[in-house]
Amino acid sequence: MPMKALEATLSTFDGVFQQFTAEAANNKANFILFLADNEPSTNLSWCPDCVRAEPVIYKKLEAASGNVALLKAYVGDRPTWRNPQHPWRVDPRFKLTGVPTLIRWENGSVKARLEDHEAHLERKIDTLVSED
Repeated sequence: MPMKALEATLSTFDGVFQQFTAEAANNKANFILFLADNEPSTNLSWCPDCVRAEPVIYKKLEAASGNVALLKAYVGDRPTWRNPQHPWRVDPRFKLTGVPTLIRWENGSVKARLEDHEAHLERKIDTLVSED
């Protein structure tokens, strides 16, 4: 089944997240992937873990059965992300500690998550995707 993807930045997140959650019931599974921004000079992420994990995550989500929704949320440039008061670090819904972080979102909250050190592991992604 197709993967429906939305993208958000810090400044657009609230509106996009509202759309994402409003449509969540129509999908078999809903995921939020927090990622580092791309460097304007290279158009590549400043985060090597994101570069490693993204293709694996997309492959696994696209292969999932049923409708899957993915909200890609970009945390900003490195200095923005490093700030201990970053909005998604202090947000009680997400409590981010690293990027990439892949979250399975269900019934208005985090059901399960993969942190930066494990977000590229295919078997862990498979487990997250197949949880019922």
